[in-house]
Amino acid sequence: MGDYLFSLVLTVHVLVGLGVIGLVLVQHGKGADMGAAFGGGASGSLFGASGSANFLSRTTAVLATVFFLTSLGLSFLASNKPAAPGSVMEGAQTAPATTPAPAAPVESSPAQSIPK
Repeated sequence: MGDYLFSLVLTVHVLVGLGVIGLVLVQHGKGADMGAAFGGGASGSLFGASGSANFLSRTTAVLATVFFLTSLGLSFLASNKPAAPGSVMEGAQTAPATTPAPAAPVESSPAQSIPK
C-alpha cells in the first residue's frame, strides 16, 4: 500500500511541477504591461485585459501550494519506510543447531526379497 501511495504522490508531484513551469512561462512579466498599453492585444483575450493575469497568477499559486504539499508528503512517506538490511545475512534468522535423530535401520522381510 505504501509503495502505491508513494508512486501516486510522486506522479502528482511531477505533473504539478510541470504545470507550474508551464504557467510561469505563459505569464507576462511586469515589463509586458507597458507593451499592452500601446496595443499589445491583451484586451482582446478570453479573460479581458486583467482577467488572464489574475486567472494565471491564481492558478499558479494553487499549483505551487499543491507542489509544496506533495513535497512534504513525499518527504514524510520516504522517511517512514522500513530500513532495509545492509546485507542478505543481516536479515537472516539463525536457528539453534540440532543434531538429527539416527535413522533406524531398514530391515527387509524375506517375502519381499527376490530369489536369484
